[in-house]
Amino acid sequence: MKKIIVVAGATGNLGSKIVTALLAKGAKIRAIVRLETDPIKIKELEQKGVKVFQVDTKNKAEISKHCIGAHCLVSALAGLSESIMDAQKIFLDAAIDANVQRFIPSDYSIDFTNLKAGKNRNLDLRRTFHSYLDKQPIKATTIFNGPFMDLLTTDMPLILFKQKRILCWGNADQIIELTTTYNVANFTAEAAMDDNTPRYLRIAGDRLSCHQFVKLLTELTTTKFKLLKPGGIGLLNFLIRVTKFISPSNGELYPAWQGMQYMRDMMEGRIIFQKYDNDRYANIHWASVKSFLLEANITNR
Repeated sequence: MKKIIVVAGATGNLGSKIVTALLAKGAKIRAIVRLETDPIKIKELEQKGVKVFQVDTKNKAEISKHCIGAHCLVSALAGLSESIMDAQKIFLDAAIDANVQRFIPSDYSIDFTNLKAGKNRNLDLRRTFHSYLDKQPIKATTIFNGPFMDLLTTDMPLILFKQKRILCWGNADQIIELTTTYNVANFTAEAAMDDNTPRYLRIAGDRLSCHQFVKLLTELTTTKFKLLKPGGIGLLNFLIRVTKFISPSNGELYPAWQGMQYMRDMMEGRIIFQKYDNDRYANIHWASVKSFLLEANITNR
């Protein structure tokens, strides 16, 4: 019998990839979406064979009836407190009421278990949700994957292509774990179908330091890249406070100071993976930073 997986956030960037990966593994998918969801996105899911239910996502009972018989609920919700705290709590409670045995929260982030609370708004929301999740009668599995590798060519201020620099705060030998959204989606799909996942799974498509980024970008572009080191972690913390004071941007998911908080957390050295779970599912081909950048055609930048 095919396993039924419920997906929250199925129309989003990561959620849609998780749905595709689950379908490839033979799962039956139920996508629970908001009443105001774009009809085009709903049609795209239905054309893939997904059963889509438009509901009032504040109505726990309505969500719960669409979870009956499911093996796992996968959350791929994105946003701030309204999504990560409020909506996820409703989905979690609905899954429990429907006797769903497993839940994968929308973490998909750097490992925040060893980070200081109160230093990263978006991660603090996930940490607070965990304090509720871990008290509930359901088997939960968080997937830590480091930052999305996809951000290297968009929003992450690490590779400064025009300046031919790698931005580095603190230790240039500090390892940064990165994973593509496709790899995260495939791994999540495997974990959703797996009956015996632990509380935490940690994966990394590739691991590079700032020094290694300099070497790699110099190789790929045949142009000499160098380190740009404005200062240490202490200076970065000061700049975060100043930026947040000048431009609070509390309603934005990724204001400038939030991106700076992520940079600090990646480079501070508190994220220590004792082991990686990449080998848990043998059929995943992990993309390296080199292969990702080549596919993104960064040599023309």
